[in-house]
Amino acid sequence: MWGLVPLYWPLLKPASAVEILAHRMVWSLAFVGLILLLMRRWAWIRELLRQPKRLALVAVAAVVISLNWGFYIWSVNSGQVVEASLGYFINPLVTILFGVLLLKERMRPAQWAAVGIGAAAVVVLTVGYGRLPWIALVLAFSFATYGLVKKKIGLGGIESLAAETAVQFLPALGFLLLLGSRGDSTFGGEGAGHALLLASCGLVTAVPLVCFGAAAIRIPLSTIGLLQYLAPAFQFLLGVTYFHEEMPPERWAGFALVWLALTLLTWDALRTARRGRAAVRAAAEAAAVSSPTGAAVGPGRPAAVTTPPE
Repeated sequence: MWGLVPLYWPLLKPASAVEILAHRMVWSLAFVGLILLLMRRWAWIRELLRQPKRLALVAVAAVVISLNWGFYIWSVNSGQVVEASLGYFINPLVTILFGVLLLKERMRPAQWAAVGIGAAAVVVLTVGYGRLPWIALVLAFSFATYGLVKKKIGLGGIESLAAETAVQFLPALGFLLLLGSRGDSTFGGEGAGHALLLASCGLVTAVPLVCFGAAAIRIPLSTIGLLQYLAPAFQFLLGVTYFHEEMPPERWAGFALVWLALTLLTWDALRTARRGRAAVRAAAEAAAVSSPTGAAVGPGRPAAVTTPPE
């Protein structure tokens, strides 16, 4: 669904990117609020309101994701789907860079190599576009910042979206009312079908996120990471085959470098996860051998072992 969303935004024309963004904020809160009502999940609100620092982080997350959403809608509707997809291809590399610079995490050699190749790709694409691929960089850095802030907030997917859209709601609603008072709103002037499409922004935003949240607790994190490359891959293919955007050799070369960096990153992540599982098994077997009650702890019934972070 995330990969096919570029097909949706052009349907909302002649609404501007800012008007679409405002509708996305308003209707997302309505849809997520309905989900929370059906699930009766309200206890987190009281806890969040008692923590001003987390509330401030929610506000920061709302601002950053608003920037990301707005630029993405604008880039699609202005015929720059390929460059938008590049932003989400680059995002994992920016996230790793943030981990090193801001969280003081240590990078493995393969990760350093991937980030270096990604930087080279940006240089090649700058030559290919004749300018810095700033749309891709804004999308990549804003989404990486959003991920960093979300990590510190520590809310679930639905709850987090509800809190962020609650922050966005009043400014967005005020903007839409202002548009309506000036006669510039397309919500009531382009027919019922257009109004329904704008209202569907809540569904388009929330349904993939709900599915993602449901998947995250059912399948391995490494699989989740691999699947997340599908969205920009679909967006790239749509940009080239459906929207017929130009791809001169320099851009192909730049994208090839990005894909090489992501392949290296994925290989390193899978190798590290495999080594982590092997270390856990080895520790369990060692505990079984050294246990004085050999019958109680054996290869079939390993002792409790704390899994090292991967």
